Amino acid sequence: MTARALPSTGLLPAAAPAAGAAPAPGAVPGSSVLPASGLLRRVRAESSVPPRPLGDDGLVDRFGRRAVDLRVSLTERCNLRCTYCMPAEGLPVIPTDALMTAAEIERLVRLGADHLGVRKVRFTGGEPLLRADLVDVIARCAALGVELSLTTNAIGLASRAADLRAAGLERVNVSLDTVDPDVFATVTRRPFLARVLDGIAAAADAGLGVKVNAVLLRGVNDHLAPELLAWCLERGHELRFIEQMPLDPGHAWDGTSMVTAAETRELLSAEYVLTPDTAPRDGAPAERFRVVSRATGQDLGTVGIIASVTESFCADCTRTRLTAEGHVRSCLFSDEEADLLGPMRAGATDAEVLDAWRLAMWAKPRDHGDDQDGMVHPARGMSAIGG
Repeated sequence: MTARALPSTGLLPAAAPAAGAAPAPGAVPGSSVLPASGLLRRVRAESSVPPRPLGDDGLVDRFGRRAVDLRVSLTERCNLRCTYCMPAEGLPVIPTDALMTAAEIERLVRLGADHLGVRKVRFTGGEPLLRADLVDVIARCAALGVELSLTTNAIGLASRAADLRAAGLERVNVSLDTVDPDVFATVTRRPFLARVLDGIAAAADAGLGVKVNAVLLRGVNDHLAPELLAWCLERGHELRFIEQMPLDPGHAWDGTSMVTAAETRELLSAEYVLTPDTAPRDGAPAERFRVVSRATGQDLGTVGIIASVTESFCADCTRTRLTAEGHVRSCLFSDEEADLLGPMRAGATDAEVLDAWRLAMWAKPRDHGDDQDGMVHPARGMSAIGG
């Protein structure tokens, strides 16, 4: 395959603000937001990055990975204050006019689906149910023929599940770390467990697929892992345990409170026999296991374990991300973002937006250590990035 010089997007960096000036709407403290061409120039200056090859218009990177799974954050706001995700006082609110509109989200999803090979779209946050126009966003994107899912804490889902299903949503991934009310209140700083459970039930009744995502915290809810798995298996919901990641805005993460994937398997082994599932992983972050009851020998279903820190799956990553402000993040563990929304609002053509997105993905780091030893602890927390 013949290499060529990097194409120019024609999109120039915004002028730096004057000293003492207020940051622009949607500015990202501690992160570098550049045009895609500027991002790639910076990465090339710091490492050996070959030119993007001619003839492949997908979202490929220099390590041969292809992004087909798009995560789109809709808001940084959330109505929980999970201890591993947000400070008790919450985060600064991004001005509404800095967020992508429903039409802008539709345009980017259409470009991804029609020209870049995107097959799956998951809407995230913050809490995407806090977007008043969520049903409109879902309906617009469902018409584009991509698989749609939503990551949510399920607060408020009970009253919206049927409308979201009718609009074209196929699945929800619900964040739920425990079904113990007291422990739930400790982890989330809110006494809303009943509302979450009502939302999950309503989603299932509406015909939405339900997956449950859980983070185990040492000495807090780790001893309840078998109980949560039993609860999910009884209801036919697939549970995925996720290692706690350095995505807390307070930067308190140091790995000591993280329950590793190996420890999670050990916690579950007291009641269950876990056998690796033979189904292809196909770039999915979770390693799946068949779950068999130790007491009865009955095959009960599956469980997934996402070992983002200790058993990295970066080599098989198929994801590309858009923040709520329309910035491409090629890697969750990064402080580099490429702005698509600014150029779009300035009149960029579809071809220019596509070119910028491709360039941003070509600059994707090899792993979440950014080609160096050690984990990057991004300036933005998970709720501001979108999971």
